[in-house]
Amino acid sequence: MTGAPEDAVVDKSQLISDKDRRRALFGSAVGSAVEWYDFFLYGTMSALVFGPLFFPSDDPVSSQLLSLAAFAFAFAIRPIGGIVFSHIGDRIGRKKTLVITLGMMGVATVLIGLMPTYAQIGVWAPIILTLLRLVQGLALGGEWGGGLLMAVEYSPRKKRGFYGAMPQVGALVGLALGNLAASASSAIFSEADFLSFGWRIPFLFSIVLVAVGFWIRHTVDETPSFKMVQETSKTAKLPLVETLRHHWRSVLIAVGAKIIETSTFFLFATFTVSYAVSLGFERNEALNAVLIAAVVGIPMMLLMGSLSDRIGRKKQFIVGAVLVAAFIVPFFWLINQGTFFSLTIAAVIGFGVIWTSYGSVIGTFFAESFPAEVRYTGVSLGYQVGAAIAGGTAPLIATALLAQYEGAYLPVAVFIGVCAAISIVAVAFAKDRSGQELD
Repeated sequence: MTGAPEDAVVDKSQLISDKDRRRALFGSAVGSAVEWYDFFLYGTMSALVFGPLFFPSDDPVSSQLLSLAAFAFAFAIRPIGGIVFSHIGDRIGRKKTLVITLGMMGVATVLIGLMPTYAQIGVWAPIILTLLRLVQGLALGGEWGGGLLMAVEYSPRKKRGFYGAMPQVGALVGLALGNLAASASSAIFSEADFLSFGWRIPFLFSIVLVAVGFWIRHTVDETPSFKMVQETSKTAKLPLVETLRHHWRSVLIAVGAKIIETSTFFLFATFTVSYAVSLGFERNEALNAVLIAAVVGIPMMLLMGSLSDRIGRKKQFIVGAVLVAAFIVPFFWLINQGTFFSLTIAAVIGFGVIWTSYGSVIGTFFAESFPAEVRYTGVSLGYQVGAAIAGGTAPLIATALLAQYEGAYLPVAVFIGVCAAISIVAVAFAKDRSGQELD
């Protein structure tokens, strides 16, 4: 802060209508919901049906591995999507870019639901499915940064944390919808009908989310921050080059901050399921525990976002990182009690409460770290690189540590502690711009 009285700071965001803000918020949340709905739905179907239907093999394990490999390809290409679409977003605008990414996601997801199987078109089935997954990966790489900026750049100065939490709320909604859609389809249809056509319905349902997202995003004007860039002729010619040349320190801080957020997200949202099943829980019990935690996390995310507007994002992030490192041992202890109640309590406290304390502020924190002309590129770099380092690898590392130490979970707690320490050190070097003008 500059030290000027609070009422002396002119809040330019007050010139934006409440109607435009609501549209921006819903547009941001819907895109994020589509992204995570697709992510968890595709992951679930990879485990249930894609192996035998698209990657048939005499060895079921090989079939399953090929199916999951196609799923993993999207992670590899997401950073490329982030670079490509952040360049477009910083050059031609956030709105146009988000319409493109949402359209790519929607078309690819619906086409997956319409895909002929290996038995119908042979080897072209896995090839086309993999290509569609890669299209999704490209689109998803650009969606988060743009959706975040749609919310943050429309936000009032004193409510930026609340607005910035909305894309993360969309992620939890998408997670819940994906779990519900997959569970409902498998429960309604017989095994034969589910393999025949039941699995397709959740993919086709995504067209409803996409249609709503298109309608909302079509009615939203370009963000005030990008308008300012255009009016002042500050548009970056090569946003990536300018970001790395002039804002590399902010990129490193963002990558470091992302480590604890993404590692614990996948630990709580995905690893919890496989770990609980390995202890003897039914898969539905494990999925329901995570689903309950996600539902609890939706209002908590908004509450935590609002709290950061009052106490500061830097302080809240560091406190949350310390709490999650301290909770990992109790988290595993609760799961090992062997009851659905204790499993649910562990998931709710870890995922629904503690994770939201820092998960809610990370987007706003990223956005406040970069100037408007390279903001899309800066937030996308921090997010995608951090996610690549600690996102998909966290469950693998946790699984490997449990196997290496014969089920002892203290090494996993140490791993999470290291992730937390990296993020705390990174954030300690950042400036807290809570309450200041964004541009």
